[in-house]
Amino acid sequence: MQQQNSRPVIISIKRLGINGEGIGYYRKKIIFVPGALSGEVAVVKIINRQRNYLEGRLIRLKETSPDRVRLPKGANPRTGGLELAHLAYPAQLAFKTALIKESLAKYHPRAYRQIKVQPTIPADQPWHYRQKAQYQAEIIHGKLALGLYATGSRNLVDLPQMPTQGKESQQLERRIRELLLKHHISIASRRAANKAGVKTVVVRASATTHEAQVTLITIGQDITGLDHLVKDISHLPNVTGVFQNITQWTNPQVWGNKTRKLWGQDFITEKIHDCSFQLSPQAFFQLNPAQTVKLYDAALQMLGLQPTQTLIDAYSGIGTLGILAASSVSQVIGIETIPAAVQDAQRNCRLNHARNAEYYQGAVEKVLPALQAEGLKFDALIVDPPRTGLAKSMIKTILAAKPRTFVYISCNPSTLAQDLVLLSEKYQVRVIKSIDMFPQTPRCEAVAKLILR
Repeated sequence: MQQQNSRPVIISIKRLGINGEGIGYYRKKIIFVPGALSGEVAVVKIINRQRNYLEGRLIRLKETSPDRVRLPKGANPRTGGLELAHLAYPAQLAFKTALIKESLAKYHPRAYRQIKVQPTIPADQPWHYRQKAQYQAEIIHGKLALGLYATGSRNLVDLPQMPTQGKESQQLERRIRELLLKHHISIASRRAANKAGVKTVVVRASATTHEAQVTLITIGQDITGLDHLVKDISHLPNVTGVFQNITQWTNPQVWGNKTRKLWGQDFITEKIHDCSFQLSPQAFFQLNPAQTVKLYDAALQMLGLQPTQTLIDAYSGIGTLGILAASSVSQVIGIETIPAAVQDAQRNCRLNHARNAEYYQGAVEKVLPALQAEGLKFDALIVDPPRTGLAKSMIKTILAAKPRTFVYISCNPSTLAQDLVLLSEKYQVRVIKSIDMFPQTPRCEAVAKLILR
């Protein structure tokens, strides 16, 4: 990275990039300016010059977009999760719809111009929607900070308020911060890697039952005063369970492999329609439960399931989609790589009396062909892969099996469009519907309906 100390320059912002940053041109080279909006004229400091692009820091605006809005109280644009908070919500929705169309135009899946991209479904509550808070702890200048890192850095931003965070989980984070100070709990530090202490405080609150689950992610297991801390946390409103997850600084992931219960219930319960789902501390569940209902309803409607069908629920997580669909089909087969998620799915099957649903642990691209070799036949498929999209071997498996009806849930328009290039050899992509799961961010969730040609 090369730093540039030249004088500020004036940039006309032409459009927004996939990360929500403003894009313009300086001396025929593209420049990315976080915080700037399409149509604005900005005074920009160039802070990084690369061979193919520039990065700029917004100094001030000479011309302002009519879609620009003021940030709400407590919003700190240094952190992630607020990249589009300065853009009016209707314009955010239009941006996300356009992202899908741009991805299709870039990768050219077969007959992409005939694919109907529906307008993004808005969130009824575009603020305070996140039901899980995962805040890092650090001592900064002698004070305890509990919050998120500034974008692209290791600089922790203390967050007394966070306007996209659910009010219950946010309030619990701040109360726990007070208790960490009260009991003089050791805080982990990279500068003293062998020192035991609290590294991360995770709070998950159920949108439907309002139960709250607290997990303290620690470096080392033996933390002085932990028992007293847990006792006080157990008295906080709606907290039903407290856990400790043990990790080490060499682990690139936030969570370690070992989790133990310190007090209370093993799970909290979230509900979608008439189904209940028990969530262990590391179980994956969408962060925006209200929009999750819209997402899953759209996916199941697109599938158009029949009572005689066998449905494959690939990348099944804790079994949410498969269990919701179980009453509409003959059989559900779920496949998931994470062992704990499979255990959660099996337990949730029992909880919801979904006797025709069965879950397997392993990579989908390996487990599904093995099941087919044993005689499994399926005619409906739903996939919800990670941001990297489908493995090429999985696409080959799908094209060989040719399920009649097929729905693809994507959290990344680029990898969705890339996968559709191969899938559209045998499938017609009828419609893509996007759901705004993460207002105030550029993240875009989409559901695509594919029909065998």
